[in-house]
Amino acid sequence: MLFSEILGQEHIKSHLTKSADAGRIPHAQLFVGPEGCGTLPMALVYAQYVLCRNSGGENQGENEACNLKFNNISHPDLHFIYPTVSTDDVKSKPKSLDFIADWRSFLMERPYGGLFDWYKYLGVQNKQGLIRVEDAQEVLKSLSLKSYEGGYKIMIVWMADKMNIEASNKLLKILEEPPEKTLFILISEDEESIIQTIRSRCQILHFNGIHENIIADALVSRENIDPREARKIAHQAQGNFSKALHLLHEDSEEQPFEQWFVLWVRAAFRAKGNASAINDLIAWSEQIAGLGREAQKKFLHFCIEMFRQALLLNYQASSLVYMEPKVEKFKLENFAPFVNGNNINDIYKELSDAVYHIERNGNAKIILTDLSIKLTRLIHKK
Repeated sequence: MLFSEILGQEHIKSHLTKSADAGRIPHAQLFVGPEGCGTLPMALVYAQYVLCRNSGGENQGENEACNLKFNNISHPDLHFIYPTVSTDDVKSKPKSLDFIADWRSFLMERPYGGLFDWYKYLGVQNKQGLIRVEDAQEVLKSLSLKSYEGGYKIMIVWMADKMNIEASNKLLKILEEPPEKTLFILISEDEESIIQTIRSRCQILHFNGIHENIIADALVSRENIDPREARKIAHQAQGNFSKALHLLHEDSEEQPFEQWFVLWVRAAFRAKGNASAINDLIAWSEQIAGLGREAQKKFLHFCIEMFRQALLLNYQASSLVYMEPKVEKFKLENFAPFVNGNNINDIYKELSDAVYHIERNGNAKIILTDLSIKLTRLIHKK
């Protein structure tokens, strides 16, 4: 993989290659950025640059044999840790090594994919993944051996915020006393969820969402689509290249999300003074409760964004509105007047609380029914 293939993030590419050329490689780095911004592909190209001793700011050089190993991500000195779940094949104490073949395929097919894409790839959207202490023990085992090619050993920890406390404490010990010529690259979308003692031992690099023009150009050159269509998709993607590809191939999960959202707010609107409409809200809660927890959290975050878009439209900031709901007879401009400064904070709080409780394995049906009943009051608040 080449640095030129990574979309945007030019300042980070420059920083990583120049520091490596100068021999100033920190033993632990934390890449923080939103989904689809390229933290994982950047970690891969940087690992290749270090392991293959490339120079000049690109992964091309004399060490062709080493560079070739990265074509199928099989360099023996490159190790991975990522969230895993129990499956039919791995019933207890799953760890990253159990899924390494799937992981390599996922990286080659969807390098910009997020956590939900990974679960979808494994076919386990109903579960919440974790990085467990067994993975941290594998880290110790892998790094205690000498490197295959006599250079660095690199450990990429994807979604480091999903480490449980036992794994975090074990990793912290290694970060405090790292073996010689060892490089850790931690990747996260939520920096605050990583324990402070780990963060304080890492050099932190913050990634921004990819610029609309860069996403549009990439869609035109890589997917051969019309430039106007590419610009429209890039605007809707909001800096997330993975989302842009979902929208292009129309396999985005947002289509049922839109339908569920509209069904929900319509039922909540009718419920004031109409006791029978409560049955619709309960039926809706049962339907959403039947999804996996990751899908439920993703849907609630989608609801937060829909309310935000309606608020922007209500306050005449239409240039910032990028969502275009496709649900029949639902127009965002007609819904917008019901979202205002008097109720948006309460709506946001209730949705955030619902995400919090679902994440901690609360009863989804009770949480969503409670949320729905509260929405019937908030949506009529002037």
